[in-house]
Amino acid sequence: MKIAIIGCGNMGMAFARSFIQYDLVKKEDLLLIEKSTERSEILRAAKEGVVVSTISPEIANYDLVILSVKPQDFSSFAPELKAVVKEEQIVLSIMAGINIERIQRELDHKKVVRAMPNTPAMLGMGITGFTASEGITFSKLNQIENLINATGRSVYLEDENMLDAVTAVSGSGPAYFYYVVKNMVEAGKAMGFDEGMSRLLVKQTMLGAYHLINNADKSLDELIQAVASKGGTTEAALKTFGEHGVGEGLQQGMFNAEKRAKELSK
Repeated sequence: MKIAIIGCGNMGMAFARSFIQYDLVKKEDLLLIEKSTERSEILRAAKEGVVVSTISPEIANYDLVILSVKPQDFSSFAPELKAVVKEEQIVLSIMAGINIERIQRELDHKKVVRAMPNTPAMLGMGITGFTASEGITFSKLNQIENLINATGRSVYLEDENMLDAVTAVSGSGPAYFYYVVKNMVEAGKAMGFDEGMSRLLVKQTMLGAYHLINNADKSLDELIQAVASKGGTTEAALKTFGEHGVGEGLQQGMFNAEKRAKELSK
């Protein structure tokens, strides 16, 4: 398969490197389109694909075109891409907030897949929700799913509207996790630990807790209760979280993220 990627920032290159790592595409069959001169020079030096700075008719030679630019930049390059994209090609968008109908309209192109990855894709540990327009065969969709899975895991959604929820849950999700970790680290420092010790305690706790979630045959409530003995320290913390509406605040924040995603997609 030959793949062209428009926009070679962190997420675009996370996909590119994963494709190469798992031998899903050869470097000579990977076209990296990056308008930043400085960024292009870095990519050329790294020899991670064929690097160019502009959209050209050469794109017609590629099976898949990945859109990995800032959403606000889409309309500026859409006319150039519209002029060269071919009917049989598939366009895969990992731009946040731009729906399939708009991509089809601005590119005058029917075969569009829309995906919402998250930043752990840079380590091959992402989770990506994706959906597709009509007219894409099952075999082609399966091929694209395999490409996405090179960056971690994926879930296919029949309803494109659910990508707004994916954005709120997993797309933005890493930031919520970092927020919790940051506050736990700050609390540890306030108790007397230095930065390094507090970070170590919190990070290893998070890592261990994640593996318990994955491997323990217990619900989340049961896991919580296994730590929170009656009248103990954990119960005191959980009671305080409840009094301050920490859980409700977190959920409301996620609902607001979903609402914002819907606004951006209009």
